[in-house]
Amino acid sequence: MSETKNEKRFLSGVQPTGKLHLGNYFGAIKQHIELQNEGTCFYFIADYHALTTIRDPKQLSENTRDVALDYLALGLDPTKAIFFRQSDVPEVTELAWILSTVTNMGLLERAVSYKDKVERGIEASVGLFMYPVLMAADILIYLSHVVPVGHDQIQHIEMTADMAGKFNRAYGDIFPIPTYRLDKEAKVPGIDGQKMSKSYNNTIEIFAEGNTLKKKVMGIVTDSTPVEAPKDPAKCNVFALYSLFATDDEKAELAERYRAGGMGYGEAKKMLLAKMDEYFAPAREKRKQLAKDPSTVEDILKEGAKRARSVARKTMDRVRKAVGMKPPVIPLAFDRV
Repeated sequence: MSETKNEKRFLSGVQPTGKLHLGNYFGAIKQHIELQNEGTCFYFIADYHALTTIRDPKQLSENTRDVALDYLALGLDPTKAIFFRQSDVPEVTELAWILSTVTNMGLLERAVSYKDKVERGIEASVGLFMYPVLMAADILIYLSHVVPVGHDQIQHIEMTADMAGKFNRAYGDIFPIPTYRLDKEAKVPGIDGQKMSKSYNNTIEIFAEGNTLKKKVMGIVTDSTPVEAPKDPAKCNVFALYSLFATDDEKAELAERYRAGGMGYGEAKKMLLAKMDEYFAPAREKRKQLAKDPSTVEDILKEGAKRARSVARKTMDRVRKAVGMKPPVIPLAFDRV
């Protein structure tokens, strides 16, 4: 593992299962962009993982393109971060199989995420059950040290550490034991007051604009406090969302107006709408320009895949040797990526 001795590697993936929203941005994407200057970042679009829930090939392809456009428009720099499609690095599926041979069934059966998804009606497929193994392969194949996650993914990182440890004990010191780094907590309520999530159908998309955005913002649930009465900013969904975009002084000023009374929620919603428009305007314009040039986006993903595969193949050569296998007789078509 000498090649990573003095290098900190971060890894994170995002499933292309729908339009990215404010919860995705403030809960993860914003931190991912900031990490580009702290070490080597591997960021991938997890299309293999998405197959556990998406059966429409056109939808998967479009969602994958949208995620790429969103990340690039929001500030991901492909000269700093390695940005790629998961499926462009097929070595990860080979490693997932090898890891599965040292992974106990009991470990996977304890996965909270699997149980939750099945309870929500997602088909209990082998792929869904094996999800933590593929996620472990995603992390370990790049010899990642730190994985930025939310609270709901901590267990998966702990499972990855367990798999890496078992492999190392059986075959030698191949993998660093990864740790998690909690994404900065950001309270992002949905338009109904619950946590913003596609599962709850309560999201505000990052790149929504015009009447679509206005309808979402003006539809945010509030209480029935009259305009003239004082209001508690700490209990208001509109204020919570406004706070994500505003400066400390702007938050304090709006909180004072809430407590003084005489201000309706409709006015606060208009202020939030203006803040969102202003905040995302540069990224929105950049995204539109990128969308007009799909070949550039595809080239970025291909280049990222080449860089990722160069690391993944070195790891798999060591893994194969460790378990007693030779390198592939016919090398994978690396140049076709």
